Amino acid sequence: MQKGQIVKISSRWYVRYWEKRNVHGTILQKRVSHCLGPVTSRGKKPPADIANTAEEHMASIGATKIPAERITTVGEFVTGVYFPWVDKHMRPSTAKGYKGYWKDHLQPLCANAWMKNVRTFHIQGWLNEIGGKGLSRNSLKRIKSSLSAIFKLAKQLDYFDGENPARDTAVNPAAPAPVETYAYSLEEVNSILTYLPEPAATAFAIAAYTGLRVGEIEALRWEDYRGGEIHVSRSIWNGRVSEPKTRKSRAAVPVIQQLADRLEMHRMRSRGDQSGAIFQTSKGTHYSMHNLERRTILPALNRCKQCMKPEDKHDSSDHRYVRDARLPEWHGWHACRRGLGSNLNHIGVDDSVIQRILRHANISTTQTYYIKTMGNDVKDAMAKLAQADLDTSRTPAEEKLKPM
Repeated sequence: MQKGQIVKISSRWYVRYWEKRNVHGTILQKRVSHCLGPVTSRGKKPPADIANTAEEHMASIGATKIPAERITTVGEFVTGVYFPWVDKHMRPSTAKGYKGYWKDHLQPLCANAWMKNVRTFHIQGWLNEIGGKGLSRNSLKRIKSSLSAIFKLAKQLDYFDGENPARDTAVNPAAPAPVETYAYSLEEVNSILTYLPEPAATAFAIAAYTGLRVGEIEALRWEDYRGGEIHVSRSIWNGRVSEPKTRKSRAAVPVIQQLADRLEMHRMRSRGDQSGAIFQTSKGTHYSMHNLERRTILPALNRCKQCMKPEDKHDSSDHRYVRDARLPEWHGWHACRRGLGSNLNHIGVDDSVIQRILRHANISTTQTYYIKTMGNDVKDAMAKLAQADLDTSRTPAEEKLKPM
């Protein structure tokens, strides 16, 4: 048990002691200085409160159960332990998100901090600094979740001892709210389908009428379409095949007649294939939906009002490009999924059924993010309220005067 040496450096008191640490994979004996507090007296000896703080800190050092090979910095743990674990156990898109948050926001702040010494106030300070960059509230929550996941794994693997320091932290409550997401109405779906060529129209119809995610559409094979249903069993992200997003995402989705007709026509154009990718390149591989969007969908919907040429092929030397407002706007693949949930709700389908169609793990996700109230719904609701108020406000005398 070390007692440590209390020293005064500049205007602060420190306790110095020796500790074995893992530095770039090598166990080294390091001289460590821990700040105890500011200098508040003129004497050369530390006051009683500083001495007590030093004693408590040295007692915690002596009682630590973390082995020397696991005493490392946050940066070395993240790159050497956490990221390999994420690559092995999480979907590629999720892993990319965590790595992006680390590189863009967390690494400059906490890479050199010793993991075993991190406390809640450290993480709160990091979140406060990141929160001043103008990020949305949802982005800040994801960054906080990333920190929580890092220390959860560190605790499980004995790199950290104690309660997760991210647990009681909070993100900036004044951070901008997330931008409102979009959902296609049935009228927009039908309008877009009239302008899209094949196979983009069939791919869009699958998204609009089944709510499949873009990676699930890209991964579809003809073997998955059977018995009037599309059986979702895989997803593709950046060319990498993986499991669907959640366990409940692996399920069958009914195919309505309008989509069934389109799929059969698409099969005929594909030489009547009974197996293989539904949307495939000339080499027989799965066709990227993002390439389909960039090469086919956007040129079809973004055309010049005057010459009707796509924006990427427009010659501005003759006249300025002005998008034709008569064409429906593209709001991305996921607007189809939100649109399906909203359109089903609009025609009276129960939320629990919508949850099963969209294959969400929780009904709260369906209700919060995938059911958008439409303008007509609000007007109809207020009209019903006005009528109900009239019905209940009539006096008995007025009831007698009502025409038979």
